[in-house]
Amino acid sequence: MVKLGVTGGIGSGKSVVCEILRLHNIPVYDADVEAKNLNDTSPVIREKLIDVFGTDLYRNNKLDRKKLAHLIFNNEENLRAVNSIIHPELAKHFEEWAEKRKHHPVVAIDAAVLFEAGFQSVTDKTIIVLAPLETRIERAVKRGNLTKEQITARANSQMSDEEKVKLADFVIHNDGNHSLLEQISQILQVI
Repeated sequence: MVKLGVTGGIGSGKSVVCEILRLHNIPVYDADVEAKNLNDTSPVIREKLIDVFGTDLYRNNKLDRKKLAHLIFNNEENLRAVNSIIHPELAKHFEEWAEKRKHHPVVAIDAAVLFEAGFQSVTDKTIIVLAPLETRIERAVKRGNLTKEQITARANSQMSDEEKVKLADFVIHNDGNHSLLEQISQILQVI
């Protein structure tokens, strides 16, 4: 089985690429969704977060996401502490998830912070999805969840595309000039 890591900045089209992988019968682990679930259900994460930030971080057996967001916003030390607790548990969870799907020749993990979190260590090959920044901002604004300023701030807080390209095994260009289907098919033929 090949474990494929898929990453890309906000609005890059990473989710579209993952949907196309699903159409190829490739199971895709959504790191954002699974992290939210683990934050509520993992006793390891709960215990470690409470050790660092106190018992009021959980309410009604669920992580108070707003409180956590406030604690890590513009606080690199707190952000590093949270990531050092959550990312290893998420990587372990992905490996367990992948093991249950070992009858599939390929599985994938959809993770915006694939390289920042060190998830490339639990994958065999990695893909970065690239799109021009203006296109990414336009796409993300259309979703309606964030303002242009918030999107730009998120994009700037992540590892640059140039750095990710150096680390990735494959690059998918989602700029309207290249076929996503063709690029994905070529990658799947190689792996």
